[in-house]
Amino acid sequence: MTRAVVLPAVNAPLEISEIELPDPGPGRVRIKLAAAGVCHSDLSLSNGTLRQPVPAVLGHEGAGTVTAVGEGVTAVAPGDAVVLNWAPSCGVCHYCGLDEPWLCVDALAGAGVPYARTPDGRDLYPGLGSAVFADETVVAANAVLPLPGGVPLADAALLGCAVLTGYGAVHHSAKVREGESVAVFGVGGVGLAVIQAARIAGAGKIIAVDVSPEKEDLARKAGATDYVPAADDTHKVIRSLTGGHGADVAVECVGRAQTIRTAWSSTRRGGRTTVVGIGRKDDQVSFSALEIFHFGRTLSGCVYGNCDPARDLPVLAGHIRAGRLDPGGMVTDRIGLEDVPAAFDAMVAGRGGRALVVF
Repeated sequence: MTRAVVLPAVNAPLEISEIELPDPGPGRVRIKLAAAGVCHSDLSLSNGTLRQPVPAVLGHEGAGTVTAVGEGVTAVAPGDAVVLNWAPSCGVCHYCGLDEPWLCVDALAGAGVPYARTPDGRDLYPGLGSAVFADETVVAANAVLPLPGGVPLADAALLGCAVLTGYGAVHHSAKVREGESVAVFGVGGVGLAVIQAARIAGAGKIIAVDVSPEKEDLARKAGATDYVPAADDTHKVIRSLTGGHGADVAVECVGRAQTIRTAWSSTRRGGRTTVVGIGRKDDQVSFSALEIFHFGRTLSGCVYGNCDPARDLPVLAGHIRAGRLDPGGMVTDRIGLEDVPAAFDAMVAGRGGRALVVF
């Protein structure tokens, strides 16, 4: 038995419950969690924006220590510190063959396979294949990555989603160049990672935008040079801050049509807008045919930062050891497992940066 946060049904209140967690079978790994980040994607799973079989144990951004391995597992061993990879690639599908593992067709297959049971015997599914809102979890061996040395285990949890996503949005998707201006929409966990990544890339002006004025200090500590409270004229304010042209790059971390539209309107002619936020399928974004031609901008989606976690995790670890990247600086609340429902409420209200469950 292990303690976990259970989503009994879509849009149902979260429950703290004991679950029956099996020993790892062939190709599986059991992990004792050290920390787990509370990500907006977990909220999207709970409210049905993203599909997830239920009942489920949510949480996909985590790090911990291997306690047992099943037959055939050789990449990790009991006692190893690891980071969870919620989107492990298969290595053989069309997109993996194109060296685009973030688009792997089987990356989320684990989310649809029961991994544990409720005390009354019902199947439980792992949120995004990970189920890290629990004292322990069992995942496929390809869903764990050895943690490079010199990275605190609790901070490493954020590498599994927010930091990989934010870093990749800047370095792989938008390809921010030294001296360019970057506007970041949404100062939550991913947005703070984007700001830090833009600073590492050598961006000149880094403009943070959020509905909450209280997040200004958090954004500036991450590396923002300017802070703009979200309003109807946000795109005009960003233009005024960038010589009347607009930002070279805008990164949208909210996932709303209105914010995507504002991010697009905030970039210069020929600029790049990268959308990281996950929105609803019925939330439509509109552009005129003329403006697409006239402005010559690029609008692109970004899945998991267009990252290959096995390749990028050591790079991030190097930035942490050198003091350039501070995952702990993104955390505004260190909480217990029982506080996850309140952390969801804070996300809905737009409060704070990243909440981190520490076990």
